[in-house]
Amino acid sequence: MDYKSDKFFEQVLTVSMEKDRQSINIIDQTLLPGTIRRINLSTKEEIWEAIKKLRVRGAPAIGVCAAYGIALLASRIQKEDFSSFYQEFGELKNYLASSRPTAVNLFWVLNRMDSAVKKNEEKSVNEIKEILFKEAADIREEDVQISRKIGEYGFGLLKERKKEGKEIGILTHCNAGTLATAKYGTATAPMYMALEHGWAGEELHVYCDETRPLLQGARLTAFELHHAGIKVTLQCDNMASILMKSGKIDIIFVGCDRVAANGDAANKIGTSGVAILAKHYGISFYVCAPSSTIDMETPAGDKIPIEQRDGDEITKMWYKERMAPEGVDVFNPAFDVTDHSLITGIITEKGICHAPYDKAFKELGIGR
Repeated sequence: MDYKSDKFFEQVLTVSMEKDRQSINIIDQTLLPGTIRRINLSTKEEIWEAIKKLRVRGAPAIGVCAAYGIALLASRIQKEDFSSFYQEFGELKNYLASSRPTAVNLFWVLNRMDSAVKKNEEKSVNEIKEILFKEAADIREEDVQISRKIGEYGFGLLKERKKEGKEIGILTHCNAGTLATAKYGTATAPMYMALEHGWAGEELHVYCDETRPLLQGARLTAFELHHAGIKVTLQCDNMASILMKSGKIDIIFVGCDRVAANGDAANKIGTSGVAILAKHYGISFYVCAPSSTIDMETPAGDKIPIEQRDGDEITKMWYKERMAPEGVDVFNPAFDVTDHSLITGIITEKGICHAPYDKAFKELGIGR
């Protein structure tokens, strides 16, 4: 693969609707980087399981998958009157919404699809089904454009730091790359935009936290950036401090799954630790957040629900033999919340926001 080849984005395409509209096609991210396998999801159980088990992951990609999923499932509802159709649609919507509690895009997309149904109540059920397919396709295309815009704003920050003959050191955590979105990613979008603006991959040096316990940085971010031709170094999460102290990091880009109205941001577990270290070492820490992840109904981060995951992800998932005693208690939250005071700026597709974040969001028309 090569970023300048169309095959790069073809191979890492996260979610698409099959031409016959009978299934959704995804890249199974649980198998990366060792195996690149695309699978089809055709039942509600398969779609729910793919989101829950992180076969498709990343807030925007989850949203696109949910949009295609609800459109596909709604197309099979065998009801011709609106009331009966809408009742069954609501049941399907609630079922998919139960797969991941933290990613606000999931609920945002499902509510948008719900609104598309209600706004067209006077039309036939068959017409509504077609409208849902179109709405899902629009959501995917909008996500591509959102990532590009976030990338352009982030690229502007990279240009400010560019010095002749010196690579720019970038740290990122988890995977907020093209594998987490429809295309380009959020936290990786500035790097892809740099390539599109003619920068060489060697001008950037991205350091990926491995991101325990599911290793999305090691398996996914390192995988896609390496194949895009960008210089990548992988390190364990607890090596971030010595790396920052060495002076090799110029800027940090991370993604997020939900941003509260005050700017607190929920992202993959370990992100808040990176932010605390960045504050100590005086390194700019940016959260890359599509406006759809900004939840103005949630006043602060302590109100964001944090998903607790199976302890096997820590004790045995990555090992030939169990690495912890049988019966030991395991604490395995999927996310933590980075306090807004630790965030230099939040990059949205509408612009870069700075504290006070609630005011900045409103000035950009977010959450109105």
